[in-house]
Amino acid sequence: MFGVIKPFPSPLISGRGIDIDFAMLAGCLALLGLGLVMITSASSEVAAVNSGNSLSMMIRHLVYLVIGIGTCIVTMMVPIATWQRLGGTLLIAAFGLLVMVLLPGIGREVNGSMRWIGFGMFNVQPSEIAKVFVVIFLAGYLVRRQQEVRDSWMGFFKPFFVLLPMAGLLLMEPDFGATVVMMGAAAAMLFLGGVGLFRFALMVALAVGAVFVLVQAQPYRMARLITFTDPWSDQFGSGYQLTQALIAFGRGQWFGVGLGNSVQKQFYLPEAHTDFVFSVLAEELGVIGSLCTVALFVFVCIRGMYIGYWAERAKQYFAAYVAYGLSFLWIGQFLINIGVNVGLLPTKGLTLPFLSYGGSSLVICCACLGLLLRIEWESRSHLGSEEVEFSESDFAEETPNGR
Repeated sequence: MFGVIKPFPSPLISGRGIDIDFAMLAGCLALLGLGLVMITSASSEVAAVNSGNSLSMMIRHLVYLVIGIGTCIVTMMVPIATWQRLGGTLLIAAFGLLVMVLLPGIGREVNGSMRWIGFGMFNVQPSEIAKVFVVIFLAGYLVRRQQEVRDSWMGFFKPFFVLLPMAGLLLMEPDFGATVVMMGAAAAMLFLGGVGLFRFALMVALAVGAVFVLVQAQPYRMARLITFTDPWSDQFGSGYQLTQALIAFGRGQWFGVGLGNSVQKQFYLPEAHTDFVFSVLAEELGVIGSLCTVALFVFVCIRGMYIGYWAERAKQYFAAYVAYGLSFLWIGQFLINIGVNVGLLPTKGLTLPFLSYGGSSLVICCACLGLLLRIEWESRSHLGSEEVEFSESDFAEETPNGR
């Protein structure tokens, strides 16, 4: 394997040895470590009942973490030009996966949603993969059609011929949260790609109108929207999850009840180790621990945006748009998940990047980290996006990091 990728220098194989953006890596590793600790705590009661071993979910999460780190390493070794060349193929693959998950006998239904494809002991969530592939495709489109996107309505509308069918497939699962995150990241990429303010405002208005229609179309979505404004009015019905999450925040106070001492994880708070892991964190680590976690997320997301800025400054526009898109995916999931946990948004099943239990989300987050580290290294090494096979001797002398 390494013999195949060795001709392509990478942050792990260069004249400097290991040459990685250690600030970005440290921030993400801190989140991964914190996530492992919180999954161990939040899942202990559920794991003990389901398997007789309170650490079974932690072990499973650790396996996902090892796979994710391996995926990150492999992703770092792939030139960004390769991703640009494969953009169309990846988009077709994304559509294929989203269609497959809806087919009886292939897709697995969990809690009323067909979001997973089963592979033995593991479930793969195609929506997580599709979001990243859409970012890669759209970044290529913005580079190829940059002037058209900026100057004409057709250049602005063309991406939606791809985005809307994909959003439709996501809604058929249904996965409303992934649809919002994907479309939000795409809109942000189009804005950064030069779409005029009037067209962008029109897009936002249409998006808000579409969300309103989608909420009205499904009674359970409308119930969530009504309940989250006053969850205590139906605290044992549609407001149950939110009221239990708020109780967890209240019990945590400033410094928390102590790691492992959460009461809400003991079958009071549903999905305590997935969608509501932040509530358990707030209960056990308090306001101080919650704010430190939020600060880590803010740092990682801002760093991702800076990586895009550095790539754009180096005139590597495809890499820049990919970095922006991946950062917006993280920002969207982070804001929605935290917003749901604290009661600022209606309850929605969306994992917290790097922290929540779930193999697909964790592995894809690690793959995104690998892409960002590769982009940062290429922009600093001035590789551009040319498809050239390099050897290590080509990088014996590299320009110093001036950042």
